[in-house]
Amino acid sequence: MPPNAAIPKELTIGELSARSGVPTSALRFYEREGLIDSRRTTGNQRRYHRATLRRIAFVRASQTVGIPLAKIREVLGFLPKGAAPTREFWIRASECWSQEINDRIAKMERMRDRFTACIGCGCLSFDECRLINPDDVLSQGGPGPRRLLDP
Repeated sequence: MPPNAAIPKELTIGELSARSGVPTSALRFYEREGLIDSRRTTGNQRRYHRATLRRIAFVRASQTVGIPLAKIREVLGFLPKGAAPTREFWIRASECWSQEINDRIAKMERMRDRFTACIGCGCLSFDECRLINPDDVLSQGGPGPRRLLDP
């Protein structure tokens, strides 16, 4: 874009995709999920306010640290419709999510430690491991890898 060109207030879905790096299919999904919104032209084409770029950046950054879309949508619900997240908004959201992120980190560390210990015995018999799971007692806790799933 030339330096003196006016910056458009609205973007097409293709322009939004190019600027955000998010495929158009994901943008449509975000819209269906209430994370972003658009207006429709008389020809039923989507037009997104430029502030949508910041909302998308917020969604992507939040997803990167493992925050589920449902929680992202809930937090974005505190913003006025179409408003971009501000620095202060991001700080408040990240403070709210710090404990959840710390819990995820702790769970991943437990999984790493337990998984390594289990593989470390060398038997590879998860059903009847005499060291970690004698007599398959872990099956009483339910299906799946109980030592990896349980806190």
